Amino acid sequence: MFCCALALLCAERTCPASSFQHATTLGATPATQGTSPDLDSAGWTRFRGPNGSGVSDRHSLPASLGDEHHAWSVDVPLGHSSPVVFDGRIYLSGVENVEAPEGAHEDLVTLCLELASGKTLWKRAIRRPRKGHFDQRNNAASPTPCCDARGVIVFFPDLGLIAYDASGAETWRQVLGPFRNVYGMGASPVLEADRVVLVCDQQEGSFIAAWSRNDGKELWRTERPFALSGHCTPISITGPKTGARRIVAPGSFYLDVYDITNGTRDWFVAGLACEMKSTPVTDGTSIYINGYASPLNQVGNQVEIDEFRAAIENYDKNENGQIDKSEAPRNRAMSYFDFVDRNADGALDEADWTMLRAALASQNGMLAIRIDSATATKETDERVARDLTETNLRWAYRRPVPQLPSPLLYRGILYLLADQSGLLTMLDPTTGDLVERGRLESGKDNYYASPVAGDGKLWLVGESGLVSVVRAGKELETIHAHDLGEACYATPALVDGRVLIRSTKRLHCYR
Repeated sequence: MFCCALALLCAERTCPASSFQHATTLGATPATQGTSPDLDSAGWTRFRGPNGSGVSDRHSLPASLGDEHHAWSVDVPLGHSSPVVFDGRIYLSGVENVEAPEGAHEDLVTLCLELASGKTLWKRAIRRPRKGHFDQRNNAASPTPCCDARGVIVFFPDLGLIAYDASGAETWRQVLGPFRNVYGMGASPVLEADRVVLVCDQQEGSFIAAWSRNDGKELWRTERPFALSGHCTPISITGPKTGARRIVAPGSFYLDVYDITNGTRDWFVAGLACEMKSTPVTDGTSIYINGYASPLNQVGNQVEIDEFRAAIENYDKNENGQIDKSEAPRNRAMSYFDFVDRNADGALDEADWTMLRAALASQNGMLAIRIDSATATKETDERVARDLTETNLRWAYRRPVPQLPSPLLYRGILYLLADQSGLLTMLDPTTGDLVERGRLESGKDNYYASPVAGDGKLWLVGESGLVSVVRAGKELETIHAHDLGEACYATPALVDGRVLIRSTKRLHCYR
Protein backbone atom coordinates (compact mmCIF):
# COMPACT_ATOMS: atom_id res chain seq x y z
CA MET A 1 0.00 0.00 0.00
CA PHE A 2 2.73 2.45 0.97
CA CYS A 3 4.74 1.73 -2.17
CA CYS A 4 1.80 2.26 -4.49
CA ALA A 5 0.95 5.55 -2.84
CA LEU A 6 4.50 6.86 -3.03
CA ALA A 7 4.82 5.72 -6.63
CA LEU A 8 1.93 8.05 -7.45
CA LEU A 9 3.67 10.88 -5.62
CA CYS A 10 6.85 10.60 -7.65
CA ALA A 11 7.26 8.19 -10.52
CA GLU A 12 11.04 8.25 -10.60
CA ARG A 13 11.39 7.03 -7.01
CA THR A 14 11.34 3.29 -6.51
CA CYS A 15 9.70 2.10 -3.31
CA PRO A 16 10.18 -1.67 -2.87
CA ALA A 17 7.70 -2.99 -0.35
CA SER A 18 10.38 -4.56 1.78
CA SER A 19 11.89 -1.14 2.35
CA PHE A 20 9.12 -0.25 4.76
CA GLN A 21 8.65 -3.53 6.59
CA HIS A 22 12.08 -4.19 8.09
CA ALA A 23 12.14 -4.93 11.79
CA THR A 24 15.44 -6.79 11.88
CA THR A 25 19.08 -6.07 11.17
CA LEU A 26 19.78 -5.71 7.44
CA GLY A 27 23.54 -5.50 7.64
CA ALA A 28 25.63 -4.88 10.71
CA THR A 29 28.32 -2.23 10.67
CA PRO A 30 30.14 -1.61 13.94
CA ALA A 31 29.14 1.70 15.48
CA THR A 32 32.00 3.93 16.46
CA GLN A 33 31.96 6.88 18.81
CA GLY A 34 33.13 10.39 18.17
CA THR A 35 33.93 10.18 14.44
CA SER A 36 31.25 12.49 13.11
CA PRO A 37 32.18 15.99 11.88
CA ASP A 38 33.06 18.36 14.72
CA LEU A 39 31.63 15.96 17.32
CA ASP A 40 33.84 17.33 20.06
CA SER A 41 34.71 20.78 18.77
CA ALA A 42 34.92 23.79 21.06
CA GLY A 43 31.73 25.63 21.86
CA TRP A 44 28.06 24.73 21.59
CA THR A 45 27.24 26.66 18.44
CA ARG A 46 23.97 25.20 17.16
CA PHE A 47 20.92 23.20 18.22
CA ARG A 48 22.19 20.22 20.26
CA GLY A 49 25.78 21.36 20.04
CA PRO A 50 28.54 19.82 17.87
CA ASN A 51 26.87 18.61 14.65
CA GLY A 52 23.58 18.16 16.51
CA SER A 53 25.01 15.29 18.55
CA GLY A 54 24.00 16.55 21.98
CA VAL A 55 27.45 15.47 23.19
CA SER A 56 30.39 17.35 24.70
CA ASP A 57 33.13 15.41 26.48
CA ARG A 58 35.72 18.17 26.64
CA HIS A 59 35.31 19.08 30.32
CA SER A 60 34.20 17.70 33.66
CA LEU A 61 30.55 18.47 34.35
CA PRO A 62 28.62 18.63 37.63
CA ALA A 63 26.94 15.45 38.84
CA SER A 64 24.16 17.42 40.53
CA LEU A 65 22.32 20.72 40.21
CA GLY A 66 22.43 21.58 43.89
CA ASP A 67 23.34 24.96 45.34
CA GLU A 68 27.02 24.07 45.42
CA HIS A 69 27.02 23.84 41.62
CA HIS A 70 24.68 26.75 40.89
CA ALA A 71 26.67 29.55 39.22
CA TRP A 72 23.92 32.00 38.29
CA SER A 73 20.36 32.42 37.03
CA VAL A 74 18.96 35.35 35.05
CA ASP A 75 15.56 36.34 33.74
CA VAL A 76 15.14 36.00 29.97
CA PRO A 77 12.28 36.67 27.53
CA LEU A 78 9.79 33.95 26.66
CA GLY A 79 11.12 31.42 24.19
CA HIS A 80 11.71 27.74 23.52
CA SER A 81 15.02 28.12 21.70
CA SER A 82 18.15 26.65 23.24
CA PRO A 83 21.22 28.67 24.26
CA VAL A 84 24.26 28.56 21.98
CA VAL A 85 27.77 29.52 23.04
CA PHE A 86 31.02 30.62 21.43
CA ASP A 87 34.09 32.18 23.05
CA GLY A 88 32.43 32.94 26.36
CA ARG A 89 29.31 34.47 24.82
CA ILE A 90 25.83 32.99 25.12
CA TYR A 91 23.31 33.82 22.41
CA LEU A 92 19.60 33.37 22.98
CA SER A 93 16.39 34.37 21.20
CA GLY A 94 13.04 35.30 22.68
CA VAL A 95 9.81 37.19 22.27
CA GLU A 96 8.48 39.80 24.69
CA ASN A 97 5.47 42.03 25.07
CA VAL A 98 6.09 45.75 24.79
CA GLU A 99 3.77 48.45 26.08
CA ALA A 100 4.15 51.60 23.98
CA PRO A 101 2.19 54.85 23.57
CA GLU A 102 1.00 53.75 20.16
CA GLY A 103 -0.20 50.44 21.58
CA ALA A 104 1.11 47.10 22.77
CA HIS A 105 3.16 44.94 20.45
CA GLU A 106 5.66 42.10 20.56
CA ASP A 107 9.39 42.27 19.93
CA LEU A 108 11.58 39.50 18.56
CA VAL A 109 14.62 39.61 20.81
CA THR A 110 18.22 38.43 20.48
CA LEU A 111 20.34 38.41 23.63
CA CYS A 112 24.08 38.10 24.17
CA LEU A 113 25.11 37.12 27.70
CA GLU A 114 28.45 36.59 29.38
CA LEU A 115 28.98 32.89 30.08
CA ALA A 116 30.93 33.52 33.27
CA SER A 117 28.31 35.69 34.97
CA GLY A 118 25.05 35.73 32.99
CA LYS A 119 25.47 39.48 32.54
CA THR A 120 23.69 40.90 29.47
CA LEU A 121 26.32 42.16 27.00
CA TRP A 122 23.77 43.37 24.47
CA LYS A 123 20.15 43.03 23.48
CA ARG A 124 18.56 43.66 20.10
CA ALA A 125 14.83 43.81 19.44
CA ILE A 126 12.82 43.88 16.21
CA ARG A 127 9.11 44.50 16.19
CA ARG A 128 7.30 41.32 15.26
CA PRO A 129 5.99 42.04 11.74
CA ARG A 130 3.31 39.34 11.63
CA LYS A 131 1.80 36.58 13.73
CA GLY A 132 1.86 33.19 12.08
CA HIS A 133 0.08 30.13 13.41
CA PHE A 134 1.74 28.38 16.34
CA ASP A 135 0.61 25.42 18.40
CA GLN A 136 0.19 26.29 22.09
CA ARG A 137 3.36 24.29 22.80
CA ASN A 138 5.30 26.36 20.28
CA ASN A 139 6.05 30.07 19.99
CA ALA A 140 7.70 32.75 17.88
CA ALA A 141 11.16 32.05 19.34
CA SER A 142 11.45 28.26 19.10
CA PRO A 143 14.25 27.85 16.52
CA THR A 144 17.70 27.86 18.11
CA PRO A 145 20.30 30.35 16.78
CA CYS A 146 23.68 29.31 15.40
CA CYS A 147 26.92 31.17 16.09
CA ASP A 148 30.63 31.41 15.36
CA ALA A 149 33.53 33.79 15.97
CA ARG A 150 31.82 36.48 13.92
CA GLY A 151 28.55 36.51 15.80
CA VAL A 152 25.12 34.90 15.62
CA ILE A 153 22.39 34.08 13.08
CA VAL A 154 18.82 33.88 14.34
CA PHE A 155 15.73 32.52 12.59
CA PHE A 156 12.38 33.99 13.57
CA PRO A 157 9.55 32.35 11.54
CA ASP A 158 7.61 35.64 11.61
CA LEU A 159 10.56 37.56 10.18
CA GLY A 160 13.25 35.40 8.60
CA LEU A 161 17.00 35.18 9.14
CA ILE A 162 18.93 37.98 10.81
CA ALA A 163 22.67 38.12 11.51
CA TYR A 164 24.43 40.14 14.21
CA ASP A 165 28.15 40.48 14.77
CA ALA A 166 29.69 39.73 18.17
CA SER A 167 29.10 43.32 19.29
CA GLY A 168 25.41 43.26 18.35
CA ALA A 169 25.52 45.18 15.07
CA GLU A 170 23.14 43.82 12.44
CA THR A 171 25.13 42.62 9.42
CA TRP A 172 22.38 41.27 7.17
CA ARG A 173 18.76 40.21 7.05
CA GLN A 174 16.80 37.80 4.84
CA VAL A 175 13.02 38.14 4.99
CA LEU A 176 11.32 34.73 4.75
CA GLY A 177 7.77 33.45 4.95
CA PRO A 178 5.02 33.59 5.82
CA PHE A 179 4.96 29.86 6.50
CA ARG A 180 2.07 27.45 6.97
CA ASN A 181 2.95 24.61 9.29
CA VAL A 182 0.45 22.65 11.37
CA TYR A 183 2.33 23.38 14.59
CA GLY A 184 4.37 26.39 13.51
CA MET A 185 7.99 26.30 12.39
CA GLY A 186 10.59 24.66 14.59
CA ALA A 187 13.74 23.78 12.60
CA SER A 188 16.90 25.71 13.43
CA PRO A 189 19.57 27.17 11.12
CA VAL A 190 23.06 25.64 11.04
CA LEU A 191 26.42 26.89 9.82
CA GLU A 192 28.25 24.63 7.38
CA ALA A 193 31.12 25.52 5.01
CA ASP A 194 30.54 29.27 5.41
CA ARG A 195 26.88 28.78 4.59
CA VAL A 196 23.76 29.21 6.70
CA VAL A 197 21.54 26.21 5.98
CA LEU A 198 17.86 26.07 6.93
CA VAL A 199 15.15 23.48 6.29
CA CYS A 200 11.65 24.95 5.91
CA ASP A 201 9.15 22.09 5.78
CA GLN A 202 5.49 23.14 5.68
CA GLN A 203 2.15 22.19 4.16
CA GLU A 204 3.10 23.53 0.73
CA GLY A 205 6.33 24.88 -0.70
CA SER A 206 8.80 23.02 1.52
CA PHE A 207 12.46 23.68 0.77
CA ILE A 208 16.03 23.59 2.02
CA ALA A 209 18.25 26.58 1.25
CA ALA A 210 21.69 28.02 1.93
CA TRP A 211 22.73 31.65 2.36
CA SER A 212 26.19 33.17 2.44
CA ARG A 213 27.51 33.59 5.97
CA ASN A 214 29.15 36.84 4.88
CA ASP A 215 26.27 38.82 3.40
CA GLY A 216 23.11 36.68 3.54
CA LYS A 217 22.89 36.22 -0.23
CA GLU A 218 20.90 33.13 -1.15
CA LEU A 219 23.27 30.61 -2.73
CA TRP A 220 20.84 27.83 -3.56
CA ARG A 221 17.34 26.58 -2.81
CA THR A 222 16.04 23.05 -3.36
CA GLU A 223 12.37 22.10 -3.21
CA ARG A 224 11.25 19.27 -0.93
CA PRO A 225 7.94 18.37 -2.61
CA PHE A 226 6.96 15.49 -0.32
CA ALA A 227 7.90 17.09 2.99
CA LEU A 228 4.87 18.10 5.02
CA SER A 229 4.75 19.61 8.49
CA GLY A 230 8.26 18.92 9.79
CA HIS A 231 10.69 20.35 12.33
CA CYS A 232 14.01 18.57 11.75
CA THR A 233 17.26 20.49 12.06
CA PRO A 234 19.87 19.06 9.66
CA ILE A 235 23.33 17.68 10.40
CA SER A 236 26.36 17.14 8.17
CA ILE A 237 28.27 14.01 7.17
CA THR A 238 31.55 13.36 5.40
CA GLY A 239 31.87 10.84 2.57
CA PRO A 240 34.05 7.95 3.85
CA LYS A 241 36.14 7.82 0.67
CA THR A 242 35.85 11.28 -0.85
CA GLY A 243 35.81 13.48 2.23
CA ALA A 244 33.00 15.53 0.66
CA ARG A 245 30.59 17.17 3.11
CA ARG A 246 26.87 16.58 2.75
CA ILE A 247 23.78 17.92 4.52
CA VAL A 248 21.40 15.33 6.01
CA ALA A 249 17.78 16.49 6.22
CA PRO A 250 15.03 14.07 7.30
CA GLY A 251 11.53 14.78 6.02
CA SER A 252 8.23 13.07 5.34
CA PHE A 253 8.91 9.49 4.16
CA TYR A 254 12.57 10.11 3.21
CA LEU A 255 15.95 10.91 4.68
CA ASP A 256 17.54 13.16 2.04
CA VAL A 257 21.23 13.95 1.59
CA TYR A 258 22.27 17.13 -0.24
CA ASP A 259 25.45 18.51 -1.77
CA ILE A 260 26.35 21.47 0.42
CA THR A 261 27.93 23.39 -2.46
CA ASN A 262 24.87 23.59 -4.72
CA GLY A 263 21.90 21.95 -2.98
CA THR A 264 21.70 18.98 -5.32
CA ARG A 265 19.92 16.03 -3.76
CA ASP A 266 22.56 13.32 -3.84
CA TRP A 267 20.90 10.25 -2.34
CA PHE A 268 18.00 9.22 -0.12
CA VAL A 269 16.63 6.36 1.93
CA ALA A 270 12.89 5.71 2.26
CA GLY A 271 10.99 4.42 5.27
CA LEU A 272 10.58 7.44 7.57
CA ALA A 273 7.32 8.51 9.19
CA CYS A 274 5.11 11.04 7.40
CA GLU A 275 5.89 13.79 9.91
CA MET A 276 9.43 14.19 11.23
CA LYS A 277 10.53 16.32 14.18
CA SER A 278 13.80 15.04 15.61
CA THR A 279 17.39 15.76 14.62
CA PRO A 280 19.48 12.79 13.42
CA VAL A 281 22.80 11.77 14.93
CA THR A 282 25.80 10.12 13.30
CA ASP A 283 28.87 8.19 14.37
CA GLY A 284 30.64 8.85 11.07
CA THR A 285 29.65 5.54 9.47
CA SER A 286 25.88 5.56 9.98
CA ILE A 287 22.99 7.98 10.53
CA TYR A 288 20.39 7.32 13.23
CA ILE A 289 16.95 8.93 13.08
CA ASN A 290 13.64 8.36 14.87
CA GLY A 291 10.27 9.35 13.51
CA TYR A 292 6.82 9.21 15.09
CA ALA A 293 3.79 10.72 13.36
CA SER A 294 0.79 9.40 15.31
CA PRO A 295 -0.57 6.24 16.95
CA LEU A 296 -2.09 5.38 13.55
CA ASN A 297 1.43 4.91 12.20
CA GLN A 298 2.40 2.29 14.76
CA VAL A 299 2.77 -1.16 13.22
CA GLY A 300 -0.54 -2.97 13.73
CA ASN A 301 -2.61 0.21 14.08
CA GLN A 302 -2.56 1.32 10.46
CA VAL A 303 -5.72 2.03 8.49
CA GLU A 304 -6.03 1.35 4.76
CA ILE A 305 -8.35 3.55 2.71
CA ASP A 306 -9.71 3.41 -0.83
CA GLU A 307 -7.78 4.66 -3.82
CA PHE A 308 -8.94 8.05 -5.02
CA ARG A 309 -11.21 6.80 -7.82
CA ALA A 310 -13.11 4.52 -5.45
CA ALA A 311 -13.29 7.27 -2.84
CA ILE A 312 -14.86 9.63 -5.38
CA GLU A 313 -17.47 7.04 -6.26
CA ASN A 314 -18.28 6.41 -2.60
CA TYR A 315 -18.07 9.85 -1.01
CA ASP A 316 -18.17 12.69 -3.57
CA LYS A 317 -21.80 13.61 -2.99
CA ASN A 318 -21.61 17.05 -4.62
CA GLU A 319 -19.73 15.63 -7.62
CA ASN A 320 -17.01 18.29 -7.62
CA GLY A 321 -14.24 15.76 -8.16
CA GLN A 322 -12.88 16.16 -4.62
CA ILE A 323 -13.60 14.82 -1.16
CA ASP A 324 -14.91 17.71 0.91
CA LYS A 325 -14.45 17.53 4.66
CA SER A 326 -18.20 17.12 5.14
CA GLU A 327 -18.13 14.15 2.74
CA ALA A 328 -15.13 12.36 4.23
CA PRO A 329 -15.81 8.98 5.85
CA ARG A 330 -16.08 9.05 9.61
CA ASN A 331 -13.12 6.91 10.59
CA ARG A 332 -9.75 7.23 12.30
CA ALA A 333 -7.96 7.96 9.03
CA MET A 334 -9.70 11.30 8.69
CA SER A 335 -7.78 12.66 11.67
CA TYR A 336 -5.16 13.34 8.99
CA PHE A 337 -7.53 15.43 6.85
CA ASP A 338 -6.18 18.88 7.78
CA PHE A 339 -2.62 17.58 7.70
CA VAL A 340 -2.83 16.62 4.01
CA ASP A 341 -5.18 19.43 2.93
CA ARG A 342 -2.12 21.36 1.87
CA ASN A 343 -3.86 24.43 0.47
CA ALA A 344 -6.39 24.52 3.33
CA ASP A 345 -9.41 24.68 1.01
CA GLY A 346 -11.42 22.14 2.99
CA ALA A 347 -11.26 19.49 0.26
CA LEU A 348 -8.86 16.75 -0.82
CA ASP A 349 -8.01 16.45 -4.49
CA GLU A 350 -6.27 13.42 -5.99
CA ALA A 351 -2.79 14.59 -4.95
CA ASP A 352 -3.97 15.24 -1.38
CA TRP A 353 -5.72 11.89 -1.19
CA THR A 354 -2.65 10.09 -2.48
CA MET A 355 -0.58 11.87 0.16
CA LEU A 356 -3.14 10.76 2.76
CA ARG A 357 -2.74 7.13 1.72
CA ALA A 358 1.03 7.43 1.90
CA ALA A 359 0.85 9.12 5.31
CA LEU A 360 -1.38 6.39 6.71
CA ALA A 361 0.88 3.67 5.34
CA SER A 362 4.08 5.15 6.77
CA GLN A 363 5.48 3.63 9.95
CA ASN A 364 6.90 5.03 13.14
CA GLY A 365 10.35 3.81 14.02
CA MET A 366 14.06 4.25 14.58
CA LEU A 367 16.27 3.73 11.52
CA ALA A 368 20.01 3.15 11.13
CA ILE A 369 21.28 4.20 7.71
CA ARG A 370 24.76 3.49 6.41
CA ILE A 371 26.56 6.54 5.02
CA ASP A 372 27.10 6.08 1.30
CA SER A 373 30.75 5.34 0.52
CA ALA A 374 30.27 6.63 -3.03
CA THR A 375 29.10 10.10 -2.01
CA ALA A 376 30.25 12.83 -4.41
CA THR A 377 31.61 10.55 -7.12
CA LYS A 378 29.38 12.32 -9.65
CA GLU A 379 29.62 16.05 -10.10
CA THR A 380 26.82 16.92 -12.52
CA ASP A 381 23.94 18.96 -11.10
CA GLU A 382 21.46 17.16 -13.37
CA ARG A 383 22.01 13.69 -11.94
CA VAL A 384 19.07 11.85 -10.40
CA ALA A 385 19.29 11.27 -6.67
CA ARG A 386 20.13 7.68 -5.86
CA ASP A 387 17.68 5.50 -3.93
CA LEU A 388 19.88 3.65 -1.43
CA THR A 389 17.06 2.15 0.63
CA GLU A 390 17.87 -1.45 -0.24
CA THR A 391 21.62 -1.14 0.25
CA ASN A 392 22.04 1.38 3.06
CA LEU A 393 19.16 0.77 5.46
CA ARG A 394 20.95 -1.26 8.14
CA TRP A 395 18.14 -1.89 10.60
CA ALA A 396 14.78 -0.52 11.68
CA TYR A 397 13.33 -0.60 15.18
CA ARG A 398 9.53 -0.45 14.90
CA ARG A 399 8.53 -0.35 18.55
CA PRO A 400 7.19 3.01 19.85
CA VAL A 401 9.81 5.76 19.61
CA PRO A 402 9.87 9.43 20.68
CA GLN A 403 7.95 11.99 18.67
CA LEU A 404 9.91 15.11 19.65
CA PRO A 405 13.12 14.33 21.61
CA SER A 406 16.03 13.55 19.30
CA PRO A 407 18.13 10.41 19.76
CA LEU A 408 21.40 10.48 21.69
CA LEU A 409 24.36 8.32 20.68
CA TYR A 410 26.85 8.21 23.52
CA ARG A 411 29.59 5.76 24.44
CA GLY A 412 28.23 2.96 22.31
CA ILE A 413 24.57 3.23 23.31
CA LEU A 414 21.68 4.81 21.40
CA TYR A 415 19.29 6.50 23.84
CA LEU A 416 15.63 7.28 23.09
CA LEU A 417 13.66 9.43 25.54
CA ALA A 418 9.88 9.04 25.33
CA ASP A 419 7.72 12.15 25.13
CA GLN A 420 5.75 11.08 28.17
CA SER A 421 6.34 9.30 31.47
CA GLY A 422 10.15 9.46 31.45
CA LEU A 423 10.66 6.14 29.66
CA LEU A 424 14.26 5.78 28.49
CA THR A 425 15.09 3.12 25.88
CA MET A 426 18.66 2.02 25.15
CA LEU A 427 19.54 0.31 21.87
CA ASP A 428 22.68 -1.30 20.51
CA PRO A 429 23.53 0.98 17.54
CA THR A 430 25.20 -1.88 15.68
CA THR A 431 22.17 -4.17 15.60
CA GLY A 432 19.18 -2.19 16.87
CA ASP A 433 18.71 -4.72 19.66
CA LEU A 434 17.22 -3.58 22.95
CA VAL A 435 19.82 -3.10 25.69
CA GLU A 436 17.62 -1.72 28.47
CA ARG A 437 14.36 0.11 29.01
CA GLY A 438 13.13 1.79 32.16
CA ARG A 439 11.52 4.87 33.69
CA LEU A 440 13.46 7.68 35.25
CA GLU A 441 13.35 7.99 39.03
CA SER A 442 11.38 11.16 39.83
CA GLY A 443 11.24 11.82 36.10
CA LYS A 444 7.58 11.20 35.29
CA ASP A 445 6.99 14.18 33.03
CA ASN A 446 6.41 15.25 29.45
CA TYR A 447 9.60 15.79 27.45
CA TYR A 448 10.07 18.30 24.65
CA ALA A 449 13.79 18.90 25.22
CA SER A 450 16.24 16.40 23.76
CA PRO A 451 18.75 14.53 25.94
CA VAL A 452 22.38 15.68 26.06
CA ALA A 453 25.49 13.97 27.44
CA GLY A 454 29.04 14.61 28.58
CA ASP A 455 31.55 13.46 31.17
CA GLY A 456 29.81 10.08 31.46
CA LYS A 457 26.43 11.60 32.32
CA LEU A 458 23.11 12.34 30.60
CA TRP A 459 20.89 15.37 31.30
CA LEU A 460 17.14 14.98 30.71
CA VAL A 461 14.86 17.98 31.22
CA GLY A 462 11.09 17.62 31.53
CA GLU A 463 8.35 20.10 30.69
CA SER A 464 7.57 20.90 34.32
CA GLY A 465 11.24 21.51 35.12
CA LEU A 466 12.21 18.07 36.41
CA VAL A 467 15.89 17.47 35.60
CA SER A 468 17.37 13.97 35.78
CA VAL A 469 21.11 13.32 35.69
CA VAL A 470 21.67 9.72 34.57
CA ARG A 471 24.90 7.76 34.53
CA ALA A 472 25.85 6.65 31.01
CA GLY A 473 25.89 2.89 30.62
CA LYS A 474 23.83 -0.21 30.00
CA GLU A 475 21.91 0.11 33.26
CA LEU A 476 19.51 2.93 34.06
CA GLU A 477 20.95 4.72 37.08
CA THR A 478 19.74 8.16 38.12
CA ILE A 479 22.55 10.03 39.88
CA HIS A 480 20.58 13.15 40.73
CA ALA A 481 17.11 14.61 40.31
CA HIS A 482 16.31 18.31 40.59
CA ASP A 483 13.08 20.27 40.21
CA LEU A 484 13.49 23.75 38.73
CA GLY A 485 9.80 24.44 39.24
CA GLU A 486 9.65 26.21 35.87
CA ALA A 487 8.32 25.09 32.49
CA CYS A 488 11.12 23.90 30.20
CA TYR A 489 11.02 23.18 26.47
CA ALA A 490 14.59 24.04 25.45
CA THR A 491 17.39 21.50 25.11
CA PRO A 492 20.29 22.15 27.53
CA ALA A 493 23.76 23.23 26.42
CA LEU A 494 27.02 21.74 27.72
CA VAL A 495 30.06 23.97 27.34
CA ASP A 496 33.26 24.81 29.20
CA GLY A 497 32.35 22.65 32.20
CA ARG A 498 28.92 24.25 32.51
CA VAL A 499 25.35 23.06 32.07
CA LEU A 500 22.96 25.73 30.73
CA ILE A 501 19.24 25.10 31.17
CA ARG A 502 16.62 27.48 29.83
CA SER A 503 13.10 27.63 31.19
CA THR A 504 10.35 29.80 29.77
CA LYS A 505 11.36 32.48 32.29
CA ARG A 506 15.02 32.10 33.16
CA LEU A 507 18.42 30.83 32.08
CA HIS A 508 20.29 28.77 34.68
CA CYS A 509 24.00 27.95 34.77
CA TYR A 510 25.56 25.09 36.76
CA ARG A 511 29.24 24.18 36.99
